[in-house]
Amino acid sequence: MNHPQELKYTRSHEWVKMVDDTTALVGLTDYAQHSLGDLVFVNLPMVGDPVTKEEAFGDVESVKAVSDVFSPFDGEVSKVNEELLDEPGKINADPYGAWLIEVSNISGQEELLSAEDYEKVCQEEE
Repeated sequence: MNHPQELKYTRSHEWVKMVDDTTALVGLTDYAQHSLGDLVFVNLPMVGDPVTKEEAFGDVESVKAVSDVFSPFDGEVSKVNEELLDEPGKINADPYGAWLIEVSNISGQEELLSAEDYEKVCQEEE
């Protein structure tokens, strides 16, 4: 699996790319999209919605199942990748290019995993 070194990760298979000290993009990892299979629907929050660490902010539906997507930190949704609403398969094609939401005013990101630590989580689950 591909786990870019510059990103941070969660145990629930979301990736985080810091935009600046208080803003970050959130998406699904390669491991998550591979496990789910072909994605057919994405349900995302609205701009301005609050997100809470370790609580679901949306979900993705694949041909196999519906899975919640969890926030890696507290904050407020500042952008939503609306392209994914019409083309959820972009997550399968490019999981690290197809971000789900941008979150501003983040806090509580201290427990994010490095690529190496996330790789260990994935190995434990296989």
